[in-house]
Amino acid sequence: MRSFTGKLAVVTGGGTGMGRELVAQLAADGCSVATCDVNDANLAVTADNARKVASGDVRVTTHHCDVSDAAQVARFRDEVMAQHETSHINLLFNNAGIHGGGSFVAGPQDEWERTFDVCWGGVYNCSRAFVPLLIASDEGCLVNTSSVNGFWAFIGPGIPHTAYSTAKFAIKGFTEAMLVDFRVNAPHVQVALVMPGHVGTDMMINSRRAHGQSDPEDMTPEEIDKARALIVANAGIPAEHVSDDVVRSMIKGMADGFRDSAPLSAADAATVILDGIRAGTWRILVGEDAHALDTAFRADPLALYAPGSPALASILGIPLDAGN
Repeated sequence: MRSFTGKLAVVTGGGTGMGRELVAQLAADGCSVATCDVNDANLAVTADNARKVASGDVRVTTHHCDVSDAAQVARFRDEVMAQHETSHINLLFNNAGIHGGGSFVAGPQDEWERTFDVCWGGVYNCSRAFVPLLIASDEGCLVNTSSVNGFWAFIGPGIPHTAYSTAKFAIKGFTEAMLVDFRVNAPHVQVALVMPGHVGTDMMINSRRAHGQSDPEDMTPEEIDKARALIVANAGIPAEHVSDDVVRSMIKGMADGFRDSAPLSAADAATVILDGIRAGTWRILVGEDAHALDTAFRADPLALYAPGSPALASILGIPLDAGN
């Protein structure tokens, strides 16, 4: 798909981050877009940004949808067909995702399942709903966002990352399997597997909201106590040094830092993704860290899970004795 002009794309998780940037860049290339999110205010900003840069006869529509809910996804599909007056789409970007559910052993089950249901369930539900519309087109592409955690189930020493990693492995496997399925049953539909490293987005704060948690400045006493316990356990800071204000500041700092200190912006990540689709690349690594981890994992998969891994320390910029 060398050109997006005159096409119709569906983008999930379009309220912020890579989703918002994909919507804007597609619209600028003359592609109409239907995008969904659970935050209507964020969606309105996305649509306004996209309409300002839209090229040609482009229509941008927004839709409230929790992609983990199959009924909401079905309604989203029906709205897209009605509002764009179409019986097909050309691109489906399964981009929505959240963090959470770090530990299967020690974490709450509901957080684990919520993370998995959004990250993997969203891809499954939206693919079930929209792939028939891709097949109905004369040229289509299914674009699924996995992660470097789709080949490396870890984020650093001593930090379990089970729900997100499990979902991203599932997305990777599903997407690779669809390469063959489409070749046999719908050869005009292509597949792209997106595997980002650290991209600067508001994913951490959005994930808190998705799990029903408050923003840092509005944290309840119970949320503060839980966060303080984690800080004491993981950072080794004495509890008496972790006041309520310190907890709020640390949570906000982590969320802001995830966005602001990333090696790649959401806009640059979206450009890499769209360039990969134009080039016909089915496996799109996003960011130098993604390329480095991919290379290291292929060279010695066991080493990246080993305590004090030199390769891991080099890629993540951490001391060799950090954690376990």
